[in-house]
Amino acid sequence: MPAPDSPSPLYRPAFLHFLSARIGASLAFQIVSVAVGWQIYALSGSALDLGLIGLAQFLPMAALTLVVGHVADRYDRRKIVALCMAVETLATLVLAIAALHGFGGKPLIYATLILMSSARAFESPTLSTLIPAVVPREWLPRATALSSSAGQIAQIAGPALGGIGYGLGAGWIYCVAAALYLCGFASIASMSIDRAPPRKEPTTWRTLFAGITFIFQRRLLLGTLSLDLFAVLLGGATALLPIFAKDILNAGPWALGALRGAPACGAMLMSLTLARLSLGEHVGRLLFGALILFGLATTVFGLSTSIPLSIGALVVLGATDAISVVVRSSLVQLNTPDHMLGRVSAVNTLFVGASNQLGEFESGVMAALFGAVPAVVIGGVGTIAVAGLWMRWFPELRKLKSLHGESAPA
Repeated sequence: MPAPDSPSPLYRPAFLHFLSARIGASLAFQIVSVAVGWQIYALSGSALDLGLIGLAQFLPMAALTLVVGHVADRYDRRKIVALCMAVETLATLVLAIAALHGFGGKPLIYATLILMSSARAFESPTLSTLIPAVVPREWLPRATALSSSAGQIAQIAGPALGGIGYGLGAGWIYCVAAALYLCGFASIASMSIDRAPPRKEPTTWRTLFAGITFIFQRRLLLGTLSLDLFAVLLGGATALLPIFAKDILNAGPWALGALRGAPACGAMLMSLTLARLSLGEHVGRLLFGALILFGLATTVFGLSTSIPLSIGALVVLGATDAISVVVRSSLVQLNTPDHMLGRVSAVNTLFVGASNQLGEFESGVMAALFGAVPAVVIGGVGTIAVAGLWMRWFPELRKLKSLHGESAPA
């Protein structure tokens, strides 16, 4: 058994509290996502309505980004996360009560999603800034990979629980999600961290936009975040999974759970690998290679009419996306001072949210216009095109050797 001072974040009690909170909240979020997607599609049968779920999740994040980062850098980050999880618990209970008693319909679901997304807009970037507070900075890549693994475990189990549990009734599965949010709240509320008192900078336009300014002044960060934004924005097919499960693969909620969990399965395996191994000396090449493979896997999924092939393509998609997640998160944490980390992480979360939630809206609109299969195939090809353009526009990112910003010689 390694000594307590072994370079493993798992021997830090505060980091274990962090992982427990992340797993609980991520499980709940995945369950709610699957249940809401199936419930909305059952109510309307509309691809556009599925896309509106992503829009309802993205708009609060976009509107609150500047405020979120400023709050995270001025106040106790642990208390911010705990408060957000408490709000998510109550909102999920509203969904449960509405489903059990049969009232509200689509308007209530969308309104509750907006409330939950507002809380998540504060929770997600603030939670990520707690990692440097509970492990030494030299452990950040490994801790980030472990954190990503925890999130992926939740993304595997959450969709499965949501898909299977939905068969028992939407109200009951929402109750399970609320209980998991409550567990996450208890874990984060009982976590102790050592952190210097935050700087209380006066609130000005300069401090509000400091995170955006910081990123635009550093081409490595700008290139990495924008690459992930546009690649996943085009290549995301998550919003259309209910259509593929029901209409193309001719299966039920269990298939939706399997499809939702497949990317997380691949991502978890890759994240666990990265937690034990280094990324090597050619981080930039690895990043671009992973994104090209992400686009190819997306295209294969869009063309597949076989459940095993579809699941396999999504596993590859998740594994390649995990590489991008670890590289992006590690670059942000290793190249940002602590007093700026909240604002920079908020912008990072906005980019991630735009690629995921706004990508779901884009997928819904494209599917409504051209059909689900063409929408996914076009997105996969677009991801490959974006990777090619970014290799040309950001040569320093392509030549990147280490996560500390060192580039290979020309």
